[in-house]
Order: sequence, then structure tokens, then C-alpha cells
Amino acid sequence: MLIAFNKPYGVLCQFTDRSLPPRPTLAGFGLPPGVYPAGRLDFDSEGLLLLTDDGRLANRLTDPRHHEEKTYLVQVEGEPGEAALEALRHGIPLNDRPTRPARARRVDAPAWLWPRDPPVRYRKSVPDAFLELAIREGRNRQVRRMTAAVGHPTLRLVRLRIGHHALDGLAPGAWRVVDR
Repeated sequence: MLIAFNKPYGVLCQFTDRSLPPRPTLAGFGLPPGVYPAGRLDFDSEGLLLLTDDGRLANRLTDPRHHEEKTYLVQVEGEPGEAALEALRHGIPLNDRPTRPARARRVDAPAWLWPRDPPVRYRKSVPDAFLELAIREGRNRQVRRMTAAVGHPTLRLVRLRIGHHALDGLAPGAWRVVDR
């Protein structure tokens, strides 16, 4: 079984939380028993999370050797110019090692994007912009580190797609069984 889930902001990518006070987890969304996340999505990120009961499929989706492309909608501080986009496209030197080249382009704020709770802090004196960024790695907080490295910190991060599996209109907190 493969489940596409739209993980809301502020939800842990696990079924339990031992911290005090406990934070919201996947257990609160009525997911079928026996499925587990194939990969991670940070607590402060939103969007597509795939869950499965098939360990081989989970490995294929998450193992960096398979290079499954992950596509994100990224709201960034400032207005990235062509030089910042080109840097993302060629790979960014991060403190552990350079990233692989990414697909990066500016996009308009999508009309379909749901409001975030809590909202992204609005600053009248600092513009923001949206990027579509596709990577074939999955290092810790990689997209956030990449946009910060080119001078445009991430304000909001929504994963839209993993390989050929897409969010496709799922509301935050909703899930569906998908064909493999």
C-alpha cells in the first residue's frame, strides 16, 4: 500500500512524540495501520509525504542512489535574481559537501496554496518571492540551506512531488491511497 498525505505545518513525521508537551504527530490523521513514512519532512515544512507498508518500496523512494526527484514550492525572503537561480542550478557548496544541481525557477504565488497556520510573518519592508525547486538528494534541511546560501532564506516550504507522485489537490491533513 502507498499513501499520499499532505502533512500540515507543525506535525512530526512519526506516530509518537515523547517530548513535553507532546507535538502533533501522524497518529492524529486516521492513517491505515502498518504504514510508515518513506522519508521525512521537517516539522516546519508542509506538503507531500509518502507512507507505505512495503519496506522495499520505501527504500526505493528514499535511497539517494535512486535519485527520485523531489519538487518543492519555496517562499523565500527577498527577490532572487538570475545569479541566485543559476547558483541553485549548478549546485551550492554547503558545509558538509556541495549539492547536486537543482532545477530552479521563479513562479507566481499559486492561487491554490492554502493559508499556513500560523501564517508566515509578513514584513512590509522586505519583499518575498516563490520558487519551484527540484532536487535529487534529501539531505538534512537541504532546501532551506540552499536558499539561505544564495541570500534568500526560506519562509515557507511545501513539497509538491516525489518522483511521479504529486500532491494534486490534497488538502492539509488529507490522504489517499495511490497506485504504485
